[in-house]
Parts: sequence; structure tokens; C-alpha cells
Amino acid sequence: MERKHEICSPFVPRRSPLRKTSAEIVSEARQSLRVQSTQRPFTPRDGHRQLFGKSSARADRDNRPPSTFSLHAQNFDAPDSRPGSGTRLSPLDHKPKFPVPCEAEDSFKAFPKPPTDPLEVKRGLARTRARLLRAGSLTMLPSVEGHTDVKERLNLGPGQKQPSAKRLPSTDHTVVPSGPHKAGPRRTASESRIMQPGDDSGVGPTECRVGWRTELGNGENTTSTEEEDAESLVWNNAIAPLLQQLESVAAGSSEGSVDRLCDLCDGLHGTLAEADMLGRRCKRRSGILRTLFRLIDLNSAQLNLHIGKLCLVLSVSGNNLLNICKLIFQISRSESNDILFQNNSIIDSLLGILSNEDVSTSGEALLYCVGTLKFLSGNSAILRLLLDKNCIGVAQKLIQRLCVAEDTNFTIAGHILVQLTATLRNLADHPDSRPLFISFSIVQELCLVLRRHRKDQDICTNISRIYSKLSSYSECRLALAQTPDCYQLFLELLSKHHQKQDLVVRLLFTLGNLTAKSDEARQQLFQCKGCMDTLLQLYDSYQLRDESPHTPSRKGPPSSSKPLAPPVSVQEHEDVLVKLVRVLANMCIHPAVGPALATNTTCIQLLMETLELRSVQGSEELLVNVAATINNLSFYQEESSVLRHSQLAIAKLMLKLVLSSSMDAMLEATRVFGNLSQSKDVRDFIMQNKVHQFVVTLLDSKSTEMCFSACGVLTNLALDPPNRVSLSLEGAAAKLVDCLKDFGPGDWQLAGQVCQALWNMIAGGSEKLLDTQERESLLEILVAYLDEEEALKWIEDEDMRDFHRACWELEFLPVAQKLMKTLQPPGRTAS
Repeated sequence: MERKHEICSPFVPRRSPLRKTSAEIVSEARQSLRVQSTQRPFTPRDGHRQLFGKSSARADRDNRPPSTFSLHAQNFDAPDSRPGSGTRLSPLDHKPKFPVPCEAEDSFKAFPKPPTDPLEVKRGLARTRARLLRAGSLTMLPSVEGHTDVKERLNLGPGQKQPSAKRLPSTDHTVVPSGPHKAGPRRTASESRIMQPGDDSGVGPTECRVGWRTELGNGENTTSTEEEDAESLVWNNAIAPLLQQLESVAAGSSEGSVDRLCDLCDGLHGTLAEADMLGRRCKRRSGILRTLFRLIDLNSAQLNLHIGKLCLVLSVSGNNLLNICKLIFQISRSESNDILFQNNSIIDSLLGILSNEDVSTSGEALLYCVGTLKFLSGNSAILRLLLDKNCIGVAQKLIQRLCVAEDTNFTIAGHILVQLTATLRNLADHPDSRPLFISFSIVQELCLVLRRHRKDQDICTNISRIYSKLSSYSECRLALAQTPDCYQLFLELLSKHHQKQDLVVRLLFTLGNLTAKSDEARQQLFQCKGCMDTLLQLYDSYQLRDESPHTPSRKGPPSSSKPLAPPVSVQEHEDVLVKLVRVLANMCIHPAVGPALATNTTCIQLLMETLELRSVQGSEELLVNVAATINNLSFYQEESSVLRHSQLAIAKLMLKLVLSSSMDAMLEATRVFGNLSQSKDVRDFIMQNKVHQFVVTLLDSKSTEMCFSACGVLTNLALDPPNRVSLSLEGAAAKLVDCLKDFGPGDWQLAGQVCQALWNMIAGGSEKLLDTQERESLLEILVAYLDEEEALKWIEDEDMRDFHRACWELEFLPVAQKLMKTLQPPGRTAS
């Protein structure tokens, strides 16, 4: 064990160019303290695609977002620019002045009257635009030096308000004072116009015209008007005809119209992209959106996905963004629609929403967007696409934003994290995802989520599923082990959610993986506050006991806060115990932890109670793990060891394993007998109950591990002279010689153990127990095996040759030479 601890941590690949020493090779070859392995808990797949499954802890359906809803064109806001709340804005305190076309003689004598018919609005704006375009030569914009108001007006974003008229600069560079509105100077035909981009409140582009006097000139002043003319040209020649076709095809509802509409949507997307009119750059995007929204009522998943993609690239916001995300979510609920997402670039748009939207303003839209990705990640082909599109990197940034969300957004952030962690759980299944989980520090980020949302069982369960998958791989175990206080956090979650079996079993499985190959992990876990109390309370909770009065109860002081038994099935109870006992078995390998566990009365009593209550046929894996734990603890034979004082009781409980039909159970029980048989009382028990007969028959096994363990028991039994005769009568010596002959060249550790058993059997003048033929056969084998060149000649691989040479030198050679010396007649030497 001391040599083993000197070896570098198993989490980190060995970098030393030097070969291992013989001692290192042997000590690693067959550890007496054995690490236990187990299967990862099965994660059932939810047959129904929902935001929150049937097992969700969010039982209050009234307060959680729904998975089913209906969407129609009327649910969308056509202008896409009014406040999402639907409340009216307060009226202005003054009457604004409205500029009129430049042909008017007095620009402040007539004000436009809003027509009642919306079509009149469209025709009126069109006529106004036509008159303005027919105006005289374009003017040069005035210098904006000192006119910060003008600069701000030109840089207005789509959601910013137009400054009031009183803030506009006048021709003589003076500011209009506040107070009652006064008529301004007359506007001439040479005055310019400024458009506010991105406003979709009207049918066409809403043009906010602000005028001032400038001097006529030539140069760069024509750029904005040229762009406007170019946009009008694209609109009239390409976009408007496409919108008309969309409406006419939708009205016709002929066969194949859906495919035609999808093609038209693709054409519209391509036209807008070529004209650089995506996002909010198209001044007439309201008209496009209104047309697209009307198509939603056709209720075609294929078409709605095209509509959703177009709306997202047109940067819808507010209520429309939410409804588009709901629409896409609704489509993704059916597995038959997965193929539509594979042949569509909409996944890029969804990831864009995750990257750019804020939980405080678009929390529900983010929820349905991530919910869509959760469903799609269940498809292996789309899962590969998500990895290629950097979904894990996007998820990391979103996790960071959600972890710092304000308390007012804590609930919606929790809902989003349920979907996001479920998505990552699916992504963790792909082998190519593991390097990404490491490089983006997802393992560490999820620990932060656990700390912030430790009360949320859904989030904790999803993350435990991710860890249970990733912790099976060394690089992920290293990343998790390096996360500060992860062991303490896991223990707190185990204590807090002790009744949630699917969470408990996965956290225990992860702890078992962490402690399987790292001495540092074993010690860190053991040193955590309340570690053993938490683990043993769980053990006590999940220990199935018959409530009848004949069932023995566990002795010792009762737990101060004994948790109620979880309402889960017998198999689920047992699965928890399998993982928990494995953690104990791995922990006690550490030389500082093992003695402490061996003196823990509650721990030993619970292990013995499990052996008593369970049958090998019904609980094979659990009993094998319990036996392995007892085997590991039996190495610590301090005076205070509870196990040392319970050896005889444990030996009796091991009988059911030895006599079972399970090879694994027999193997572990034989190993336990190998350690416990150092006690004279246990050796007498073995002989009195004829267990030695069964152990001798194990030498006929084809398993080297079984033979090795059986030889260990026989070696101890042969310490007592009366037992040697009984063993000889059972044919132990002959079977040991056969075992040496069959397995010696391939396993020198086993060969050494066989020689040690034979040495004990014939020691002190008992060599007569071997007949002449057995003696000659044994001598012949020893002569051959003691020749190093002859013994190692079958090993061709150089690394394996070093291993076999080390075992031959340290484990076989010393005891074989002693045995040879005992068997040889006086005057005869080995050749």
C-alpha cells in the first residue's frame, strides 16, 4: 500500500519516462484492497416531449409555463413595435407639428387627418412618397458640428423615441426655447428628409421627416436618398411580388401549396439577405411580418418553421419573439418533425436567441427556445449538429447570465435551467462532447448552478445525471475533483434531497467514480463535515427491513434525525445501497480512512445487517459490494476495530455467499475468508462447517482470481497441524500441484501463493503428506520454473516481460526456493 501511494495520481497520466520498478508493477498487479465498480444508473427517456416531465418536482401546474397551447395569427402584434404590455402611452402635453409635402405653400396651415380606412393610409403614404420623390434636386445635409441632436437622431435604434420637435436645430443654429409652441419657419422644396430606420408601426416605412434650411450642393449628400431609392426598387421589383404570391397561393389552398409557400419563403429570405435588409434594416418589415403572420393559420409545421426562421432573422421582439419561440417549440414536440430541423438553418437562429436575449426582458422566450433544443438533442443526428454549432459554448454563456440573474427573475431562470441542463444531459451522451465540457468549464459551472438552485430538485437531478455520465471518464473526474468544495456540496444535496431516489443514486454513483482511483478524493470526501453521518443516515433510510417483530433491528444509538423511508420500489432502494456501499468500499482503501471506518460501529452493523436481510439470488450485486467492503476493512486489525471483534459473526454470514451459485459472490466471500482466517476462531469455524472442502474444490476453477483467493484461505488453514491432514485427505496437495503446473507461467503471483500453501502444508515434518509421485512432479515443475530464461521465454511483449520478471523475482522466486530446499533429498541440488 505504501508503494502504491507513491505512484502519481491516477487522474493524471504518468509522465515519467522511466519504467516502473518491479515493486510498483507487482503492487499494482493485484491489489488486496479492491476498488468496486458498478453500472451507471439508467436514465429513462420521457416518451412525451414536455417542458416538465411527469416526475418533475414542479407539481403546481398553474404556476409553471405550459407545454401545450394554441397559436393563431391574431396572437401576433402586427406592428411589432408597440409596447409588449399593451398599455397606452400618455398623450403629449403639446400638439406636435406635422411637416407636409414641399409643394404646399404654407407648411403649417394644413395638418393631415387620419383616414378611417387602413387602405387609405397605405394609399396616402404612397402618394406622399411619390410627391416627395418628384421634388427638386436633393439637398446637402448641414454640417453636424455642434449639432449633437442631429447626430443622435441619425443614430437612433429601432426601439428609441424620436426627440420632440422643440429639440430640433434651427437654421441659425439656435435652440428653440421651451414653452408654448410657436410656428417655425416655412419649409422649402430644397429641404431634406430624415428617415427613422426600423420602425414597423405603419404598413409601409414610417417616415419621420424633420426639415431645416440648407444650401444646395453636390457630393456625399445623395447617399441616403440613393439607399432609399435602391430599397424602394428592391421592394417594388422583388419583395412586393413575393408577398403578393404568398397571399395568392395561401388563398388558393391547392394541392402542393405548402411546398410552394415554403419555396416562396426561402426566396423572400434570399432576396432580403442579398439586399442587406435582414434584421431591422428593412423599413417596410412590418408589411412582411403581417403577411407571414397570416400564413400561420394554415397550420402546417413545415411552413410554420419557415415562417419562424424568417421572423427570427427579421429580429422580432417582445410578444412576437415569444410567440415565434412558442411556435417552433410546438413543432419540435413531435419527433416526426425532427427531419424539418435537420434541413433548416433555424437552429442557428435559436442559438442566436440564447446568446443575445436577456432573461429579464425575454425570459419566457428563452424558456421555449431552450425547450426546443432539449427535444431536438434527443435526436442523434441533430445532437451532432448542435455540437458542431457550438451549442455547449452558447450554453456556458447562458448559464453564467442565469446565475447572476436578479431575484425577481429567479423563478424563470430556474425554469430555463431545467431545460438547459436537460439539453446538456443529452449532449453528454456523445463522446465528442466530453472535451467541450472540459474546455468550456461546464463541469465547474454546473456546480455554481447547484449552489444557487440547491432547492430545485429538477435542476439538481439533471445535473446529477450529467455528472454520472461524465464521471466515468478520467479527464472529467479530474475537472470535477478540482472544483472547490464539490464533495461538501454533494453531501449537502444528499442530505437535503434524501427522499429523491433518482437524484441520490446518481450523486452516489459520481462519488463512487471519484473515489475509485484517487486517494486524494477518498480523503477529501471523508474529511468533509458530516460525511459519515450523511452516508450512514442514507444507508439506514434505504435499508429495507421487514416490519415483523422477528426481524432483528440494528443495535446502537438511534439517529438523531432519522429520515423517513423514501416511497420507492425495492429495486430502487437496492440501487441506492449498491452505489452507497461502493463509496464506502472505495473510501476505506485510504490508510487513514480505513481504520476509522473499521472502528465505526454503525457502519459495521449496517453492513452485517444487509448480509443478514438479503439473499444472493435477489441482491447479488449489493451483497458482493458489501463483501468487498468488509474485505477491505478486514485489513485494519487494530485493537479498536469493531470488525475484528465481529469476525466470527461475519464468517457465519459469509457462508450464504460461498454456497451460492454466483461466482462473483463466491469470489468475494473467499477473499473475506482469506483475511478473516488469520484468526484461530475463524479457522476452527471453517473446518467445523466443512467450508475447507468447498475451498479445495475452487482450485479446479478456470479462474486465476478464484484459485488465488482459495490458495490464500488454504495457506492460513495449513498453519494449524491438525488441519493439514484434513486438507490432504481432500486432495488439496495434488490440486495445488496441478494449479501450479497449469497457471504458473502465466501468473507468477498465483504460482507464489501456491508454493506458500504447499510450504505450510509440508512444514514441520509434514512432507510425508505428499506421495512420491506428487513430490517428483512438484520438483520437476519447480526446477523448470526456477530457471529464469526458461520461465520467461514465452513472453514476447517487452512490457509484459518486465511485468512477469518482476512478479517472478518478488512473488515466486523466494518461496519456491524454500519449497525446493525442503523437498530435495540431502545432497541433491537444483540444476
